[in-house]
Amino acid sequence: MAAMKFGLIDESATLEFGARLAATMPPSSGGALKVALRGDLGAGKTTLTRGFLRSLGVMGSVRSPTFSLLETYELAHLTVVHLDLYRLRDATDVRGLGLADHDRPGCLWMVEWPERAERALGQFDLEVMLRVVGTGREVEVAAGSELGRHWLQAL
Repeated sequence: MAAMKFGLIDESATLEFGARLAATMPPSSGGALKVALRGDLGAGKTTLTRGFLRSLGVMGSVRSPTFSLLETYELAHLTVVHLDLYRLRDATDVRGLGLADHDRPGCLWMVEWPERAERALGQFDLEVMLRVVGTGREVEVAAGSELGRHWLQAL
């Protein structure tokens, strides 16, 4: 699996990296594009997602859907499904979220804590691992599919 590492010195850099992911996103030809966001609490998963969404024109609040598990953002040519599975009791609970309706071209899943329901979510196109390093962050991005490899090359 091909991977790249980037240093993010502060919150602004994390927001900018999210925008860079959005700017280089390839079109989906099959089902939804899927991005796994991994890292400890406070590593920057939601901040990265906020930067991604802001760059696409989302002006409202972008918070981690910790209690609702899922937040949907309907944009002109893209539906972004932001999932936070931290509080998921059981991997089978993910079935009740209606993700099948969003597993189509024109949709993108940004999944925080994907390890809580790995098998139920299928293959990820990108794996994003965030780590706290000093006062900043390190992000490692790995491709999990052919589409993900194209996305990684565009980064």
